[in-house]
Amino acid sequence: MTVYLVGAGPGDADLLTVRAARLLRQAHVVVHDRLITKEILDLVAPHAELFDVGKRPGFSDTQERINDLLITLGRRYGRVVRLKGGDPFVFGRGGEEAQVLAHYGIDVQVVAGITSAFAGPLLAGIPVTHRGLSHGVTVVTGSAVPGATVDFRRLANADLTLVVLMGIRRRRTIARELIEGGLDPTTPVAVVERASTDQQRVLRCDLAQLGEMNVSSPAVLVIGVVAALDLGRVGALAASYAMSS
Repeated sequence: MTVYLVGAGPGDADLLTVRAARLLRQAHVVVHDRLITKEILDLVAPHAELFDVGKRPGFSDTQERINDLLITLGRRYGRVVRLKGGDPFVFGRGGEEAQVLAHYGIDVQVVAGITSAFAGPLLAGIPVTHRGLSHGVTVVTGSAVPGATVDFRRLANADLTLVVLMGIRRRRTIARELIEGGLDPTTPVAVVERASTDQQRVLRCDLAQLGEMNVSSPAVLVIGVVAALDLGRVGALAASYAMSS
């Protein structure tokens, strides 16, 4: 009996790993998040049971209830797939679920997925690191957790790219704190909505304008000089070479 913590990537079924796709076809039961696309769920074997435990406005399973469900299913079925958007260990609570399952003696295997923290910028033509422009990248959650809210003032660094997941609701606070921390209000920002799906949309603005942008979740915020690039365009690619030479 094994529970597989499987990363579904940002949404496009073509971005699943080969192993993830194979496990979906072999699973006896699949426990999935809300944002898993129909295209990916269509890969699940017809005989498999599906459990939607996704969090949505007005309703969400608690993590404790999800843990209990995984324990019950893990004891009953030979192959359980816990399907998570992106990568299970990048703000996906995969670590918590793995710990609980291991505590109850249930075998756990983790199947990495492509995180939207990198796929989102990539699909918008944005390199999160780029010679001469960005020397590194910081990935952080924008969600406000009681007692553990990120202080964005401490993340204000013009030499790095900041990628924020789950930050749409707090975008005004994020922009304000980054500016208070010393980041230039004209710092480029890109918002990548529903990356890799047919509903993908990319919006760009300055940091000072972020709070007023009409954007919606799920989305990735990319903050830094590289957010102004679009290497999907030949002209932008040539310009980027000129800036880095």
